[in-house]
Amino acid sequence: VFKGFYEILEAMGMASMSSNGESLKLCVFDLRRGQNEGQELDKILFFYPPDVTFSTQLSVIGLSEGLITFTRLFSPEAACEVIEAERHSHVFHEAEPDIWMVMVVEKNKEIEAIWRVDALQKVLKEVHSLFVMFHGSVRSLLDKEPSGGLIRSHLYPFITDYLNDLSVGKKLQLPSFRETLKERGTVQMLTLARDAALEVQSLVGVLDSCAGTLRCHSVILFHDLLVSTTLSPDDTVDLFTFSVMRLTSNALSSGTSSWSYLRKGSSLSQTSSRSTSPQLLGSSDSLPSGNGNDAGRVIRPLQHNKWSKGKDGFLVTDIWGKDATPTIWLQQREERVHLLAYQHKCLTLVLLVPTEAIVNGELDISFVKHQVTENASAKILKVEEKLSKGWGGENAYHVSGYRYLLVDNDMEVSRASPSGKVATLAKETLLAVNKLRETVDTEKSRTKEEKDMEICIRAKNNAWAIARVTRGKELYMALEKASDTLLDATDSVQSFSNR
Repeated sequence: VFKGFYEILEAMGMASMSSNGESLKLCVFDLRRGQNEGQELDKILFFYPPDVTFSTQLSVIGLSEGLITFTRLFSPEAACEVIEAERHSHVFHEAEPDIWMVMVVEKNKEIEAIWRVDALQKVLKEVHSLFVMFHGSVRSLLDKEPSGGLIRSHLYPFITDYLNDLSVGKKLQLPSFRETLKERGTVQMLTLARDAALEVQSLVGVLDSCAGTLRCHSVILFHDLLVSTTLSPDDTVDLFTFSVMRLTSNALSSGTSSWSYLRKGSSLSQTSSRSTSPQLLGSSDSLPSGNGNDAGRVIRPLQHNKWSKGKDGFLVTDIWGKDATPTIWLQQREERVHLLAYQHKCLTLVLLVPTEAIVNGELDISFVKHQVTENASAKILKVEEKLSKGWGGENAYHVSGYRYLLVDNDMEVSRASPSGKVATLAKETLLAVNKLRETVDTEKSRTKEEKDMEICIRAKNNAWAIARVTRGKELYMALEKASDTLLDATDSVQSFSNR
């Protein structure tokens, strides 16, 4: 009955969606706004693509709001997460109370357009989490300026810059079945030898004390792998994601994101110019920044080619204004901090200095930088040297004969076979693993609790797709030895697990 009801709604409300050739709609709206007749546009906080008509925007958001309201009748505690119809997939994420993000993806017959709903949801979660790190919550900006002009002036350029990283030419590439052995929203750790770990620990101790009596936090990366963090897992994921997108040596040298989800060398789409027009953003030049600065400008922290390495080794940018120091918000600690990034060869240090110390005049940024170069330089050189000697390249964690993904959900850490190795798998194998992960996602969503399970699927090409879930950890594996029996496959998984 519900599916029939939805198909009618889709036919009524989504008829105009395909007319302009856009296969993706992404919107952010506030259920508390625009409830009176004639004020419906007030609820729209962001819409992509931005140049579609307001009637189309209201059609998409009105349908989404109806689905949320309808499903809450049956599930008051957990409203709609996904609606699958004949022509579209609607993916929902309640980012904050009554602040909804919805992605509407048009279905087609191309095999490359097969995705997991959970992977699409994580795109929405990641956009919101990064936004809060730089600007604070959506609700706080709405409370600061209830008309909505402030939040729109931040959301439009921010989400558009984020989507540029998912673009190849003028086409958005959503996470498809080819990325099924990767996990968004996790960090990838570098395994340290004992002597290297001791050197890193010593370096972290020096960095922590660079602001005098107030403790600094730090995140250290080598290439695109996490070496050390003093932050909570959630804050670490956000800072790791941004660092790999814009701050690491790989990101700076290539001029594009070195993020594992993205295709290197992809050209930027032209959506940026559309989404930042004065008509869409309003008089943004006169709006407060909302990011802890009083520069009267809207910052765009996800813009490309805005970071460079200074003579002192610290990375510089004019995104926050000339000579202004970047600031971010740590969600778990509920604290605003200055972000200082230092780079030596392939080592990237992100130092987080409490803004409280600067505001109170106890010290300034130049003093903190001096402390780093004065007290930590020798340790930085030693750490980089030790890590480089033990570095095996991008195939360092490749286990011969296996294509796998291991996820620790409690620590928000993942490890996977290198992209080049995963690319050797047949389409049929990747599709089988994708379907397997969908099965696990569904089971986890249904039970809402940790449950041990092991599932083996024989693909059409006689490959094995295997999932093992236990105590907050998940292992996904693909084996393409056509002669393997089920017993051979499970023995291989057990051998890998023991290692």
